[in-house]
Amino acid sequence: MTPPRVKSSARQPGMRAHIPGVPPRPEEPGRPFRPSIPGIPLTPGAPDWFPSSPPEAPGPVPPTRTWLDPQADWKAKLYEQLMAKRIVLASGFLDDDAAARLSAQLLTLDAEQKTPIRLELQNLRAELSAVLTVMGILDVLRVPVHACVSGEITGPALGVLASCPRRSGYPNASFVLAEPKLHFGGTVTALAAREQQMTRMLDTLYFRLAEVTGREVDQIRDDARRGRTLTTAQAIGYGLIQNQEPASRRPPRSGGPPRPAGPAGPFGPRPR
Repeated sequence: MTPPRVKSSARQPGMRAHIPGVPPRPEEPGRPFRPSIPGIPLTPGAPDWFPSSPPEAPGPVPPTRTWLDPQADWKAKLYEQLMAKRIVLASGFLDDDAAARLSAQLLTLDAEQKTPIRLELQNLRAELSAVLTVMGILDVLRVPVHACVSGEITGPALGVLASCPRRSGYPNASFVLAEPKLHFGGTVTALAAREQQMTRMLDTLYFRLAEVTGREVDQIRDDARRGRTLTTAQAIGYGLIQNQEPASRRPPRSGGPPRPAGPAGPFGPRPR
């Protein structure tokens, strides 16, 4: 008979190949085991050394050059001097923000004294909504306002001029009757409501111009559609302004009587 086999409880030691990238166990043969740094896995191809000191802090950020307006203080002082003499300047494009500042200046001068205010309108263009805002402010002022136009005033900006009881213009001023250009989008219902609102606002502007000039509203509307341009003399005849600013009388030159005007010009004949 064959004697029964007795199983041994001891595990036979065996050999296992080393897998690249996986550190061998301490009891396995191979290269000596080196414990990894906690939190930093060993990656194939990574260096076996680590810096002993932290990286250097970044250097200072180069300064940013800021261009300041050299005339900012001068402009502020100039506007303060004009306000002290009760002169308000409106130039450029009149939008809602500019209309708010202009209304604040007019209301401030109206609350301080009862002397008239001079409103200088220089090359003025405007949005229709901003013009209606300023027109409402001019209607409630207690002091009279004298508006004087220089350069070109066009489109809805004429409503600011027409809302002043006294109106004049410099000799080279021009007055342009023109419809405002509007751009808006949306649904059909929103466009229809917006169009009705713009029509009412335009009617308010045209009725004011017709009231001042003594003309029919349809004539004002037709002239605005055609873009009619008027000089200072024509604006007086149209009724937009009442008179022209008088030219200053300069004293004669010292050392002799003034030179008479010749046929070729105001300073005599031209040299040949």
